[in-house]
Amino acid sequence: MLWSALLLPTAPTAPSTEAARRAVATWALQFTPRVALADGAVLMEVAGSVRLFGGKRALRDRVVTESADVGVAQVAWAPNSLAALALARAGIENGFKQTLPLLLDALPMQVLSAVHPHLTTLAHIGCRTLGDVRALPRGGVGRRFDKQLLQALDQAYGAEPEAHVWVALPERFEERLELMARVEQAPALLWGARRLLLVMSGWLAARRAGVTAFTLRWAHDAMRARDAGEGGEITVRTAEPTRDTEHLCRLLAEHLAHVQLLAPVGDLHLLATDVQPLMERSASLLPDTVRQGETLHLVLERLAARLGPGRVLRPVVLPDHRQEWMCRWQSAPEPLPRKPAPDTGMPQPTFVLPEPLRLLVRGNRPIYQGELQLLAGPQRVEGGWWDRVDGAGATRNVVRDYWVALSVKAGVLWVFQTRLDEAPAWYLHGHFA
Repeated sequence: MLWSALLLPTAPTAPSTEAARRAVATWALQFTPRVALADGAVLMEVAGSVRLFGGKRALRDRVVTESADVGVAQVAWAPNSLAALALARAGIENGFKQTLPLLLDALPMQVLSAVHPHLTTLAHIGCRTLGDVRALPRGGVGRRFDKQLLQALDQAYGAEPEAHVWVALPERFEERLELMARVEQAPALLWGARRLLLVMSGWLAARRAGVTAFTLRWAHDAMRARDAGEGGEITVRTAEPTRDTEHLCRLLAEHLAHVQLLAPVGDLHLLATDVQPLMERSASLLPDTVRQGETLHLVLERLAARLGPGRVLRPVVLPDHRQEWMCRWQSAPEPLPRKPAPDTGMPQPTFVLPEPLRLLVRGNRPIYQGELQLLAGPQRVEGGWWDRVDGAGATRNVVRDYWVALSVKAGVLWVFQTRLDEAPAWYLHGHFA
């Protein structure tokens, strides 16, 4: 067995200990579904997750690095949860460097909660460490003290099994953080928001999902001006589902740079408002090419947050067979269409004219810088009768036959012939590179 105890600060200034433990437990669910709460700590049984995270050392490094950002003061590892909790309280991380009895015997007896009701009595009879308490006659300890003391000792030393109530993964992410001090500048909210984003990323990882929109709300201090209001909020959107904490922090930082707080802020509230399944990248038996830098959509989203969503656009292919409406420009942070682009079975032009150009016809053959030779087709396109133009009676209905044509001087072209017209006509609609 491999247990980890995550000990939270117990200083009087530590905000909302119970809420903090719940937040850390939600974050820890990304490593294992076997997470439990103890007094002042979060316990994880991670033996079944070691291979998933690349071994004990890689798992340990990730837990230690990320746990500090979510408010964990001490991390410890041991063969059982009570021993890990005792080691964490003593400031010892590695519970495997020596045999468990040798490690626990040297710890002060205060590290076990079951000893606390009997500290004075045990101190009067000369006990200072867990080894001293364990050396007492079991019969006398059982008669003089309660059963919880012997049971806790047996469980910590691995002589008796433990029982836990596991933390269930919440169906909806909604987390609150009380700030250590009042914040007057919006960019300074990022420190607290980052902790909430780390917890949200852990929740998303446990659900194998990503977020396309999240909302950060803040509550103003009670001593505020009347016209300041209760607080404010900001919603950040991404084009693709993600749980990359660093990218989400950068996006949030760009948005907060444009916010002016009307009063000091004391509380933050983070909600995952739009959650989508996230397709994991499949691991390869062969080494992959190292990706350097950021992907294009991450860069575009950060630029849009900085310059404004209407100033950074990207082309998007829509599930539409009509050439004029197969592609449109949209704001970079907007979600991408989930439906795939249509498979027409025909090559599509590289460049499309803003308006189709009507062609001359000679002997039933279209002419564009010479007579055109039809190479492939037709691709019949019919539809659009349901698509109204600005709510008017007119529609975008098209009934056409598309062809790939060759011009001796102009190269390969994309042309179509109208159908169901009194006088069918030919039009040039695009060029191939």
